[in-house]
Amino acid sequence: MPRVAIADRGKLILLTLRRGLAYSVGRIAALRVLQFVRWPRSSDRLVIAPQNLRTADPTRASEIYAGQFALAGKVVICDGRSPFEMEPPSAEWAEALLTFSWLRHLRAAETAITRANARALVDEWILLQGAWHSFAWRPEIIARRIIAWLTQATLILHDADMRFYRRFLRSLTRQAQFLRATAATAPDGVARLQAHIALAYVALCMTGQIRHLRRATARLTAEIERQILPDGGHVSRNPGALIELLADLLPLSQAYNARNVPPPAALLNAIDRMMPMLRFFRHGDNSFALFNGMGPTPSDLLATILAYDDARGSPVANAVHSGYQRIEAGQSIVLIDAGAPPRLTLSAEAHAGCLSFELSVRAQRIIVNCGLPETGKANWRHLARSTAAHSTVIFNETSSCHFLDTPLIRRLFGTLISRGPRRVTVTREQTAEAVQVRAVHDGYADRFGIIHERTLVLAADCARLDGEDVFLPARGETLDRDSRDAFAVRFHLHPSVRANRLSDGRGVMLTLPNKDVWTFFAPVERVEIEESVHLAGRDGPRRTSQIVIHGHAHKTPRVQWSFTHTPQRAADVRHGREQEPELPLGG
Repeated sequence: MPRVAIADRGKLILLTLRRGLAYSVGRIAALRVLQFVRWPRSSDRLVIAPQNLRTADPTRASEIYAGQFALAGKVVICDGRSPFEMEPPSAEWAEALLTFSWLRHLRAAETAITRANARALVDEWILLQGAWHSFAWRPEIIARRIIAWLTQATLILHDADMRFYRRFLRSLTRQAQFLRATAATAPDGVARLQAHIALAYVALCMTGQIRHLRRATARLTAEIERQILPDGGHVSRNPGALIELLADLLPLSQAYNARNVPPPAALLNAIDRMMPMLRFFRHGDNSFALFNGMGPTPSDLLATILAYDDARGSPVANAVHSGYQRIEAGQSIVLIDAGAPPRLTLSAEAHAGCLSFELSVRAQRIIVNCGLPETGKANWRHLARSTAAHSTVIFNETSSCHFLDTPLIRRLFGTLISRGPRRVTVTREQTAEAVQVRAVHDGYADRFGIIHERTLVLAADCARLDGEDVFLPARGETLDRDSRDAFAVRFHLHPSVRANRLSDGRGVMLTLPNKDVWTFFAPVERVEIEESVHLAGRDGPRRTSQIVIHGHAHKTPRVQWSFTHTPQRAADVRHGREQEPELPLGG
């Protein structure tokens, strides 16, 4: 295990103490002797139910009614028992169940049976876990449950008797009371911002909670300003965080208007900045680039969110605050991770993919990172976060970041990044012929004495991408011949791309699904085709391949390579000279 820096050790101790304090406060707050909680009065009621933008599937309603809960890639059949009494098959499944996000599927069916089923399941939770449950009462789960209950209130409360209505309001009040005390201890990032979003929802939707609106708005504003960067990216550097947060922030702004309360300026400004960043991360097929925890793109939800964008502003090319670069020429798009990892408390999902890139042409993805699967993330997370899972350079099969993976830290905070590239510099030049981005990172400087510099040049005619990886000494004027300097330059291919190595061993022919042909070439001794896995497929992980260039930095301090669109006739001629691939790689 890597050594923990003194500053990071202090932060971890502080975080641990805060988490322990929050747990103790939660146990006390869960007791029914809370003398300072003002329970809902007979005149208290829900006045609005915010819109839920997340996609719903009405066919799931019959499964839930039958007691089959298919969540997070696992299926639990209840056989007449309450789902809240079942042994969860995974923590992901338990989280998905206890957040009640599946209520939207019942609402999509919109029948008397599904309404009664939703009400019965909410009542079961209140009876079994409404007083206290160590997992269900985590702040991040409470926040999402409150949002789900409020957005689906018309489903839950339709035809409900007054006794259930009062139980429902009491439970919401109790959860909101607890969340106010513990929101600041929710995991940093999306979860903490969602906690403040939930508290703003409660104050706007419940007449008895309106007195908390000013404080809830102030804390929401402070968290938005802390987490949403000036260029519209999220401080975690996960592109998917934008989709997740906008799905809650857009209805929240409408809820303010519905109560005749002006939405906070920070909320509106954040939405205006985040919308162009959605287009920044999109490839030609509308899927997001796979950086820092991004998995399969929720296309339906993304389309719904983009429909709210009135300005439709062009995405920035140089997202300097988020640490990303976008090069676009014609219908070719290159997206580059050119930033350092986020700070310690936000790094539980961050990847060691500095200077990795993705390439797409029209709706065809060519070069990708491995990404994360939608379900079963725990099985793949260690691999997916490594540098080897990204289209960049790795030295000595060692990631450019140190992952802090002790059992205690992992249980409390996840696997954090304790050290990584500290300085990432970027220069960008544009001419009539091409756009060039040069970036440098020092993630390998301390361990191996090597600085990695990568230059990408996309031609204006969008038919050629030239690249160069340069390995510079971190100390002195030359690389030490006795140092550990074995490198691998990796280019992970999308599963839809068929790769065949050319007969000279220095190139690879890439055939796209639309029959377009691109050629990869590197003037080195040999280019390899190796196995890889694409984790972020819609149907789960898929086998694919990767182009790899191996070498030693002191012998080959500069590696040049290119991707070139090959006209069909030239491709046919070259195809006659190609070698059979060494591996039977399939899509």
